Amino acid sequence: MKNRKLGIIGGSGLYNMEGFQKTKWKKVKTSWGQPSDDIMTAKFKGNDISFVPRHSRGHKISPTNINFRANIDAMKQQGVTDIISVSAVGSLKENLSPGTFVIVDQFIDRTFSRDKTFFDEEIVAHVSMAKPTSEGLGECCEAALKKLNIDYQMGGTYVVMEGPQFSTLAESNLYRSWSADVIGMTNMPEAKLAREAEIRYCTVAMVTDYDCWHSEHDEVDVSMVIKTLQKNAENAQNMVKEVIKTFKDFAVDKDPANNCLDTAIITDPKLRTKKTIKKLEYIAGRVLKK
Repeated sequence: MKNRKLGIIGGSGLYNMEGFQKTKWKKVKTSWGQPSDDIMTAKFKGNDISFVPRHSRGHKISPTNINFRANIDAMKQQGVTDIISVSAVGSLKENLSPGTFVIVDQFIDRTFSRDKTFFDEEIVAHVSMAKPTSEGLGECCEAALKKLNIDYQMGGTYVVMEGPQFSTLAESNLYRSWSADVIGMTNMPEAKLAREAEIRYCTVAMVTDYDCWHSEHDEVDVSMVIKTLQKNAENAQNMVKEVIKTFKDFAVDKDPANNCLDTAIITDPKLRTKKTIKKLEYIAGRVLKK
């Protein structure tokens, strides 16, 4: 198996990674425009990692305006094979109180204003999203959270809404009727694009509030969220450090991201132009250059 390299995508509250060695921010150009920010490269316990804050440092980019394609392409350019995506979310379940981490294994994509595929011109590909996250990475994150004694739930469904407004009460109750666990604004199309790039992907969702459905809690506001975010960000950084130490030990032989493009591209090879193959060089070069 090729060398594995971990990439971290930071969400609300996680704009930097502390305690790493040889930290450097570098500009990366992609066929899809500029990533959310420069890519931070660093070392920890002998492992190279790459990190990007999806809202940019200082939280300047709204969920709808995140250049998800550029972020994933930039990670692929750095040789990233595995991504841990950290995301702030609202809770849709009584037992998932603020501060709880959820290792997500399913999504419901309710976004409608985003570019959701790398294969939007000339070459058509259909990857499976039946199992959108990496079981091995999820188990690795679970082991880290257990070791750190952080409250967590293994498995859960994440509703991804367009935003940037929070839910109406009717919407919140609708999502609860679907038995969803958490709600956020950023992990789609991120998870879909990671799959198209054949990158193993895991979401760790950090609960900041109870959305607006909970009658005993105030309506969601930013000041309430920020207070929990600060504690969550510290826990997330500690979790990431544990994951870096051990993620290579968790089996990935049957991960659905592995070589998924082998059976996804439907376009006749004779119709692929050099221009499009060049555009998809990092994402799909493995299969397009055969």
